[in-house]
Amino acid sequence: MNFIDEAFISIAAGNGGDGCLSFRREKNIPKGGPDGGNGGPGGDLFFKSTSRLNTLSLFRYKKLFTAQHGGKGLSRDKTGKSGQDLIIEVPQGTMVFDLELDEQIADLRSEGEDFLIAKGGEGGIGNSAYKTSTNRAPTRTSKGSKGEYREVRLELRLLADVGLLGFPNAGKSSLVNAVSSAKPKIADYPFTTLRPSLGVVDFSPDGNFVIADIPGLISGASEGVGLGIQFLRHLSRTRLILQLIDIFEKDIDIIVKEMDDLVLELENYQLDLAKRERWLILNKIDLITKEQQDLIKTAAQLRLGDSTIIKMISTVTKEGVSDLVEEVGRYLELHND
Repeated sequence: MNFIDEAFISIAAGNGGDGCLSFRREKNIPKGGPDGGNGGPGGDLFFKSTSRLNTLSLFRYKKLFTAQHGGKGLSRDKTGKSGQDLIIEVPQGTMVFDLELDEQIADLRSEGEDFLIAKGGEGGIGNSAYKTSTNRAPTRTSKGSKGEYREVRLELRLLADVGLLGFPNAGKSSLVNAVSSAKPKIADYPFTTLRPSLGVVDFSPDGNFVIADIPGLISGASEGVGLGIQFLRHLSRTRLILQLIDIFEKDIDIIVKEMDDLVLELENYQLDLAKRERWLILNKIDLITKEQQDLIKTAAQLRLGDSTIIKMISTVTKEGVSDLVEEVGRYLELHND
């Protein structure tokens, strides 16, 4: 299934049914009065979030969603049938933007959360309701009102506690594979990850967190180079960003430059995201000596300051991975706000 995280669709609630024009015509009732009933209300249209979906692919081809119209009023003062509501299921984490208002109108994060996106029209009035002491045989009725119509943009943002950020082949997918049951595609060529993936990480008997792997960035991504920054939105809900850098055959200047380049892409996308708590994760320590590891970590700490958290791991041998998972879990528990 293709991963679609943005869609443009049109929404139309049902129209209200027209009021009925009718007079009683019954045997043995010589002076039958007006008995036209009111029209039924149009159906409302709702969005409802569900964990069963993880993409907006439903909206790739279908672009118009319409609730049922209300029925016309009937004789004998019978109200027309109400239009059936339409409930559209969307993945958890879906944000709804009204294109005309140019603003966000909903953020559906919780399982089963619903949102009324378009209200159905009111039913029209039948001629029975217009009867008065001076007008015993009214021929007046009213039409049902139109249901609300909206053009909206849907944007899916993954619900994750931790986000992985790095250049292609830094080892992000390998890390997700090492710490969770998720099985993202792994290979030794750029842009292996073409869609975000989620993994659930158990860091204690009763504690876990969700980690998100997004496609790798390259310098200039904010200007449309490579895969661009279309997937950075999936980091917006995370509480912690892990910047993963491959340190094999790289000196400290290159490592720090890669980190700075990643931060620059974050800043170009969203300044608040660049201010999010970030840890530097140096990967592939299995390919260098212990002495080289110590030199790189010491140099990185001097360049970045003592406040920067730096971890060294190998996603192949899993050295340092368990300690990283435990520290991430503890951090999230302490910053659960």
